[in-house]
This record gives sequence, C-alpha cells and structure tokens, in this order.
Amino acid sequence: MPKFAANLSMMFNEVPFPERFAAAARAGFKAVEFLFPYDHAPAEIAAWLKENGLRNALFNLPPGDFAGGERGIASLPGREREFRDGVARAVDYALALETPTVHCMAGYFPAGGDRARHHAVYVENVRHAAQEMAKHGRTLVIEPINHRDMPGYFLNTQAQGHAIRKEIGLPNLKVQMDFYHCQIVEGDLTTTFKDNFAGIGHVQIASVPERHEPDEGEVDYRHIFRLLDETGYEGFVGCEYKPRGRTEDGLGWFKEIAQ
Repeated sequence: MPKFAANLSMMFNEVPFPERFAAAARAGFKAVEFLFPYDHAPAEIAAWLKENGLRNALFNLPPGDFAGGERGIASLPGREREFRDGVARAVDYALALETPTVHCMAGYFPAGGDRARHHAVYVENVRHAAQEMAKHGRTLVIEPINHRDMPGYFLNTQAQGHAIRKEIGLPNLKVQMDFYHCQIVEGDLTTTFKDNFAGIGHVQIASVPERHEPDEGEVDYRHIFRLLDETGYEGFVGCEYKPRGRTEDGLGWFKEIAQ
C-alpha cells in the first residue's frame, strides 16, 4: 500500500495550521507535507509532528514573494543570492523536521525573456541546492507544473524535468511527478511513470480536472496505486488536492485503501 502524506496546505483547512497535524493523525495519516513551514519556528513544527506521531514528507524552498504572486525564484536571473539564502534556511528546517525531501520551485518565465539565460541560472541554482541538501543526506526534487494552473511556469513536462536532472547529474536530484499536472500536460501516466521511475523522488495526486479527492475525474487512481505497488515505489504519495467540502467527509477513498 502506498504511504500517503496529507498536504496540510490544502487539506484540513477547517482548522488553523497548527491544529491540522492532529486532524491528519486522527484521520489515519502517518505523514504530512505542506508548501512552506517558514511562518513557524522549526521547533514548533517538530513538536506538532512528534505529538501526533507524524513524519514530514516534503516542503518547498522559500518561493520569493508568494503573496505577491511569485512561485519560486530558481530560474530568475539576479535572484541568486536570495535563492542561496533560502536554501540555507530550508536545510535548517529539513534537519529540525527530519524531512527527507525538499522541493525547489522554478518560478515564472517572463514574456520575451531569454530562455537560454533562465535555463543556465536554473541549472546552476538547482545544482547548488542539491549539493547543499546532499551534505545532509536529503533529496532535492523539481516539479513540472501545468500552464493552466500556473501560466508561464518555467518547468512544465516530465521530459523537461528529467532532461535537467540528467544534465546536472547529481544522485540526490530527482523529479517530482504530480499525476494531476502530468495528466493535464502530457497524459500517458503509466508509461511516463515507468520510463522515469529511477529518477522520480516524490509523487502527488489529485483528481483531474477539478483537483479534488482522487475518487473522481478522468484518472483511475485505483490503477495508479496498483502501479506504485507493482513498481516498488517506496516514497510518499502527497495528497495535494482541494477537498470538495469538509476534508474528513471526503476521505472515503483513503479509508478504503488504508483499512
């Protein structure tokens, strides 16, 4: 059975962030992930994890001005110092929370930009982040994201992600495969997953097209879960979806699998 991690940035929003850890544990989750931990001290989050018997599967590097619309700065020329400071901060959190995997957001490619220049900056920044994470036994992942949800995002396809992974060539650099994003951009989920299996460091799920619980829409997640088991995927499965209503009311799919 896959190891599911509740995404506390999207799930259990009925209660404040500190209370979502207990809510996830009561629902039967053994792990959680979230976008960003930086509004809280590492010791606080570590305590919430320990109190509820949870592991932290994943969080993201600092994204720049998230409230102002930024979605990462790794591909943005001129932001290299800020990016490196963010890597150092993320390492501190990863150590305190015992987080095995950290996600590096690429950011938006500006209209009329020089793609070759942005690519070079992105590769150098990702290489630096992966090297810093490797010093502490952590994995860095990069994630292709669809243009419908984030128009202009720099990294869009699994093929692009794995090409960059191979270009950098560090063993602790992997690609995150969110089946929701991949279905929208590429489809062919089974073959894409199998072909890239060795380079996939984390997966996430949500229904397509509405990004709700994985029990509706055009992706058969019963098949996906069997695929994960059959291929021997040992990582976490992040439940990065927007509940249709109260989070607990939509967990029938999870209870059916977990029991």
